[in-house]
Amino acid sequence: MATIEHKGKTYEVDEDGFLLKGAEEWDENWVDYVKTVEGIVDITDEHQKVIDALQEYYKKNGIAPMVRILSKTTGFPLKRIYELFPSGPGKGACKMAGLPKPTGCV
Repeated sequence: MATIEHKGKTYEVDEDGFLLKGAEEWDENWVDYVKTVEGIVDITDEHQKVIDALQEYYKKNGIAPMVRILSKTTGFPLKRIYELFPSGPGKGACKMAGLPKPTGCV
C-alpha cells in the first residue's frame, strides 16, 4: 500500500495513485493534490460539475460512468472534458473525484 502526503494529510492510494478509501478520504485537499499532479491551474465550475457528476453516478451505480454518459450528464462534449482533465476522464477526473480506478473506458 502506498501513501501520498499533501499539506499535512496522508492518503492511502493504490499503485496508480487512486484513493483506496474513496469518499471516506476524499476532500478538497485531495482535489488540490490531484490538480497539481494533473497540471490544472484552477478548479473551475466546469471541473466541479464533472467531479460532482462522477461522484453522484458512482454513489448510485457503484462504478464510474462511461464517457458518453458523463458527457450527456454534464452537457460537455468529450473534447471539453479532455481539455478540463488532460489525462482524461478515467485517469484525471475519476482520480480527482475520489473514485477507484475505472476498469473500462470512462
